[in-house]
Amino acid sequence: MSAPAMNSLSTLEADWSRTDVGHPDGWPLTLRVAADLMLNSPLPTVVMWGRQQVMLLNGAYATLSGLPTQPPGGRIPAMQPSAWSWDPAVLERAWHGESQAIPGQVLQMWRADGVSEQRFDLYYTPLRDDAGAVLGILCTLAPPSATVAPPAARSLKMLVVEDNLDAQYLVCEMLRAIGHDVDAEGDGEAALRRLENTAYDVLFTDVSLPGISGVEVARRAVGRWPRLHVIFASGYSGTLTQQLDFPAEAIQKPYDIEQLQAMLDRVPRA
Repeated sequence: MSAPAMNSLSTLEADWSRTDVGHPDGWPLTLRVAADLMLNSPLPTVVMWGRQQVMLLNGAYATLSGLPTQPPGGRIPAMQPSAWSWDPAVLERAWHGESQAIPGQVLQMWRADGVSEQRFDLYYTPLRDDAGAVLGILCTLAPPSATVAPPAARSLKMLVVEDNLDAQYLVCEMLRAIGHDVDAEGDGEAALRRLENTAYDVLFTDVSLPGISGVEVARRAVGRWPRLHVIFASGYSGTLTQQLDFPAEAIQKPYDIEQLQAMLDRVPRA
């Protein structure tokens, strides 16, 4: 988000009016206080504001995660911040007003040089209005009280099919960083040609592609190579797989790397 030197809204040089939260003059008191606490904290800290999942983060979290410096406030990108994505049940309990301390949790942190697994003690605090309604959640990442070595990744040979080159690069680099062998194509025809020449464990494809759709690519691929495991990236998730005439899984956008890795952990290895 921003430079470490800033420590309050009054010293933050950012055009908040261009973000989803709008200018601070119009913020409710709860958000203003939470943002001041976040910006003044030396620990990596993130605020989720509203069920629209607007994100605010401080300089310590930006440095930790390798996110670019930019005005805070905006909808979650395709890959959600790890502090939110590792366990949706924790977020739901916070939305229901429960403060939580999670010791020694491993998070996968995306940086420009890849993904690293890091362990933190996580603290989730509901942000309430005067009536007691929860309007947001503040999460602080503290150094762990104990250190445990993370488990080794299990490698899969994967083909990623995504026509958005930025999204393709991001997911491929993340998958490679956690140990998978990944190739990529930007359209269905190229993907089918690649499948003809290389044996894959997993086809991970967007549904909407130029030319042949991701569904048709997967149908033809499974017809030729029945052991191929198919995962769709879709805005509809479960409803998509219910309409298919071949086995497949779907992950709903926006998705996170932990969610995708959990699916990959279930893929049978040769």
